[in-house]
Amino acid sequence: MAEQAAVAWSESEVADLVAKVGALKTSMARVIIGQEQVVDLLVTCLLAGGHALVEGVPGLGKTLLVKSLAQATDMRFRRVQFTPDLMPSDIIGTEILEEDQATRQRSFRFQPGPVFTQVLLADEINRAPPKTQSALLEAMQERSVTFAGHTHVLPKPFFVLATQNPIEQSGTYPLPEAQLDRFLLRIDVVYPTEDEEVMMVSRTTQSGLQDAEPAMDLKTLLRLQQLVRDIAIGEHLLRYATRLVRATRPQETTVAAVKKHVGWGAGPRAGQALVLAAKARALMAGRLAVTRDDIAAMLLPVLAHRVLRNFEAEADNVAMADILQAIRAEIRVD
Repeated sequence: MAEQAAVAWSESEVADLVAKVGALKTSMARVIIGQEQVVDLLVTCLLAGGHALVEGVPGLGKTLLVKSLAQATDMRFRRVQFTPDLMPSDIIGTEILEEDQATRQRSFRFQPGPVFTQVLLADEINRAPPKTQSALLEAMQERSVTFAGHTHVLPKPFFVLATQNPIEQSGTYPLPEAQLDRFLLRIDVVYPTEDEEVMMVSRTTQSGLQDAEPAMDLKTLLRLQQLVRDIAIGEHLLRYATRLVRATRPQETTVAAVKKHVGWGAGPRAGQALVLAAKARALMAGRLAVTRDDIAAMLLPVLAHRVLRNFEAEADNVAMADILQAIRAEIRVD
């Protein structure tokens, strides 16, 4: 039987917070045509307090998607175009030498970089060299930046969405698996349907394009993130999520598809991400209890970038979704 939130929340406050989530999605829908699943995953990741890796070919509106999310939540938004000549100081900031006009004394002052925002779009993160990627990923993990021995805390909330172009890999620096693990979800942005594309072309070739309207303030967003953490989950579901993650490891699993097609499985951080994402999904549905379906629904976006397929899987054209489906079919809830 599903358990309720561990900390007592009034029904009226929970209802109000869930209504704010609905208003957030409605506000984004005024700007974003289609892509309902992408929007749901973005909001899920935001409520869970994680970061997202967004993949899709150019022209699908990834930047507009992220910008609209920032507008609808009334958060500060910055966009950085990652290039091969981008340095860590271009991301986190640097110190500048200043001189006091009265005393003529010189001192260094830290000049914050674009990472000091609330929503950061790291566009084409795989085009920057590893040193720059690591500077951003460290900030994502620690929620702070250390420069010249001084620690500077990043704003709250701090939400990074990094994009990758899957069709242009020449001259790029693919993120190592250990770095990919820093992202809570991987979200694939796909082509729109014909009707959605017609509407998109019509709307964007006319004057009077609208921005997303604020649907919640920062205080509400932080309360929502706290509520997600406070949602309880049964011991049997925790064990189910853990077994799903452990089943991705070829050296431990009994799933034939994993043994044949997976080179490296997910680590314990994947289990943490799976549970948090499932909690956020439950809240978006207006529930203070996690179900088996919540965990199963978040399996692909949580594990797609954490499980490494081998050459045989690529040769046999076996997708990650097929492997995870095999895991779901074999792993049961007690």
